[in-house]
Amino acid sequence: MPLTLEDIHLRIRMPDPDHEAAAAVKAREAQLTKPPGSLGRLEDLAAWLALWQGRCPPQVDRVRARVFAGNHGIAAHGVSAYPAEVTVQMVANFEHGGAAINQLCRAFGVELDVYPIDLARPTAAITERAAMTEDDFLAAFDVGYAAEVGATDLLCLGEMGIGNTTAAAALCLALFGGKAEDWTGPGTGVGGAALDHKTSVVAAAVAAHRDAKDPLDWLRRLGGREFAAIAGAIVAARWARVPVVLDGFVCTAAAAALEAYRPGALDHCLVGHVSAEPGHRRLLARLEKRALLDLDMRLGEASGAVLASALVRAAAACHAGVATFAEAGVTSR
Repeated sequence: MPLTLEDIHLRIRMPDPDHEAAAAVKAREAQLTKPPGSLGRLEDLAAWLALWQGRCPPQVDRVRARVFAGNHGIAAHGVSAYPAEVTVQMVANFEHGGAAINQLCRAFGVELDVYPIDLARPTAAITERAAMTEDDFLAAFDVGYAAEVGATDLLCLGEMGIGNTTAAAALCLALFGGKAEDWTGPGTGVGGAALDHKTSVVAAAVAAHRDAKDPLDWLRRLGGREFAAIAGAIVAARWARVPVVLDGFVCTAAAAALEAYRPGALDHCLVGHVSAEPGHRRLLARLEKRALLDLDMRLGEASGAVLASALVRAAAACHAGVATFAEAGVTSR
């Protein structure tokens, strides 16, 4: 049965964390053969995993990356350094194993799924009308929501879509306010007069949709199909007790609509890296999230999320594999 908007609103009332599992991790952590706190954020990651997987010890044996691709009508308005057809071409590159994300997934043992969503039919230009009709939004959300997560221990999310940093900037401006220049950056490499034009497009897009009803309506009006699919995947992962690693600016902007709609909706998500796209750092501050990596990346494709998944895997391995003082016969404090 197709999803309805009422279904989405109901499903965003998502399950609570498992505090008992997290407490068990913290209790074991205190007994491991190392000074307390000496593994820093890796210790926090182990507790976070247990909180959302609902088990102690947590495990990260099977990691899956999902890249959702969508085309944007606003790309025809000169906001990107690349033409819209690059979205289709890059999807083919993903499928043939030639993109950066393919190499990162191979390097870290991550399974990759690519979901092109109706690429032959770009969203509407957001300065003129809503990016998606209600039916289009529901269909795209369902692509992410219905994708089986199965036995996945950790889900990495990312996107591909020429013009989508413009959509992300507009969505952030709508959700969090400020000025268009606060959220608008070079994306695929625009600068100078082209960046000024992109900024004006972002401002015009938000002004055109002042009657939006709520954050999900902003997502429908300003986002893309890949944005809606990312939101759907986040909700589905929460219900399946699968923790999520978000990628960069676009991915986090899509997720932010859920948090703006229901605070706490992203508690089972961490952010893999802070993008070189300037709006991302500002967005993370608004969401009160601290990225795991800061490598000046701005590729998308779930690249930063997959890189960060190696740290999450390391956290689980250390927690499960390090001996306790009693097991190792080492004197504790």
